[in-house]
Amino acid sequence: MTNRVVITGYGVVSAIGNSPEEFWNNLKAGKTGIGPITHFDAEATGISVAAEVKEFPFDKYFQKKDARRMDTFSLYAVYAALDAMEMSGITEENTNFDRLGCIMASGIGGLEQSQKNSQAIVAKGPRKGVAPLYVPLAIANMATGNVALRTGARGVSRAEVTACAAGANSIGSAFREIKHGYADAMIAGGAEAAICELGIAGFANLTALTKETDPEKACIPFDKNRSGFVMGEGSGVLILESLEHAQARGANILAEIVGYGNTNDAFHMTTPSGVGAENAIKLALEEAGASPADVDYVNAHGTSTHANEETESKAIHNVIGDKAYVSSTKALHGHALGATGAIEAVATVQALLNQYAPVNAGTTELDEGMTINVVLGEGKPADINLALSQDFGFGGHNAVLAFKKWTGE
Repeated sequence: MTNRVVITGYGVVSAIGNSPEEFWNNLKAGKTGIGPITHFDAEATGISVAAEVKEFPFDKYFQKKDARRMDTFSLYAVYAALDAMEMSGITEENTNFDRLGCIMASGIGGLEQSQKNSQAIVAKGPRKGVAPLYVPLAIANMATGNVALRTGARGVSRAEVTACAAGANSIGSAFREIKHGYADAMIAGGAEAAICELGIAGFANLTALTKETDPEKACIPFDKNRSGFVMGEGSGVLILESLEHAQARGANILAEIVGYGNTNDAFHMTTPSGVGAENAIKLALEEAGASPADVDYVNAHGTSTHANEETESKAIHNVIGDKAYVSSTKALHGHALGATGAIEAVATVQALLNQYAPVNAGTTELDEGMTINVVLGEGKPADINLALSQDFGFGGHNAVLAFKKWTGE
């Protein structure tokens, strides 16, 4: 026997909003959060724009000491998780916290901590240069660790570190834990804060980032003039529960997660083959008990790079065809690496709730061979019953999540 798995809460920190309402309003309006880099002087990197979190409401959940004990990616994770918990209404009175788990993702962890401490060790030596808390601030599992500490989640606990697929992988893994009876509820998502000199320079020297200076033209997924991705940051968190558990405590059910596809290309370190993506889509649909024709909306990985979109568009076309609406919301909130799949999962759930397909912002002319139904110009009211959210990462990782509109049945 397996359990059906539903979503009862979500939280988000992003360049287009730090609350579900603000995030959705800007997503629906197609208002980009991309702008000039302010976290540091980026001139020497040759990159001028990023999708930075703005006006982070630190005081809502934190005190000054928390900023010394947590890197920014952990702060984002805890904030989004606490908002998601509040929305869900889960408490120790209605839930056994020994069966409340937490799986959070991060592609890099505390990268800025590594940069600062590496610089300091050169200047001051290993004894004086490296901060005592460097390791617990920087390691990627501390998003999970800090969320568990703040929420009291004592069940299944681990971190997903699969580059840009990590956020989706964490949600898929949490889904399976509940489906197969290892947990009643899970906190799942991803967090990233890598807009620092080391992060921007690393991706820039890999020629992965756009050098475009106009925020409105910097990230244009599937457009013939796309020139690289825009670094983002933030966190997305979902609260997943078994249907039985959610109904027993009278929870407000937002959507159902019905499938998860997870594969590897086993092809190239950074260039996708497309075959793994196709297989991941097929696996998600198979687990959902759905056919390709059932898919109404796809939140695409859509990084605004040629390497990704040439293969992703073919994968979507080959498996699903050209009926489903397709958009990449990265044009608005940037590419948040290990957090991006979780932020996009929030966007996909909101698309289901609002029956609206967000715009693929900035794109004006599809590249040749893009035989998919990309949402251009503005978002569209749409009858969305089944939606996919898909993300692919360096190392060949592919993750596809299938979400279904909740109808009460």
